[in-house]
Amino acid sequence: MADRAPSPDAALVDRLRQGDRDAFATVVRLHHASMVRVAESFVPNRAIAEEVVQDTWVAVIRGIARFEGRSSLRTWIFSILVNQARTRGAREARSEPVAGLTDDPSTREPSVPASRFEGPPGRGGWSTPLARWHDDPERSLQSRETLRLVEETLQKMPAQRRLVMTLRDIEGLTSSEVCDLLGISEVNQRVLLHRARTQVRARLEEGGW
Repeated sequence: MADRAPSPDAALVDRLRQGDRDAFATVVRLHHASMVRVAESFVPNRAIAEEVVQDTWVAVIRGIARFEGRSSLRTWIFSILVNQARTRGAREARSEPVAGLTDDPSTREPSVPASRFEGPPGRGGWSTPLARWHDDPERSLQSRETLRLVEETLQKMPAQRRLVMTLRDIEGLTSSEVCDLLGISEVNQRVLLHRARTQVRARLEEGGW
């Protein structure tokens, strides 16, 4: 039997365990901004989200010796972040807590036509995707406005949808990783993602995209 290939994180984890500051700086550079975006889904404002992320980094340093490699280093860090953010969010008594990430699949709400999608809700993709902005000179000039619309739409979403879409479509986590991190079912994750994507698409169409 062939030997199992070493984890791509193995060398970096070893350096972290040895207290290598350059390794830690690398990890922070790779994940800090993403962690702040995720933390913002749990707490009232960015300043508190930054504090949550700082607490998470402290927990990562203290706990790296116990990291067993059963998941990627990124997923392990995000699991610590989610726990920290949930605790802080509850402490801040946020008006829209995300501890229970549920969304009734039977609820009807405005949506773009289902024909715009391919595949099961939340799992498929657009049948007519948006053009790549940098391939269109005019849209390249307007890309900042488009990104503003997307960010604005995300901020107006229910926290559950915003969090799932952030993890899946912005941070690139897999469906199973998101379900494990948030403690939700595959079905609920698909519903939340589909509704979030639909909401963003509708807003872009309103803006002429």
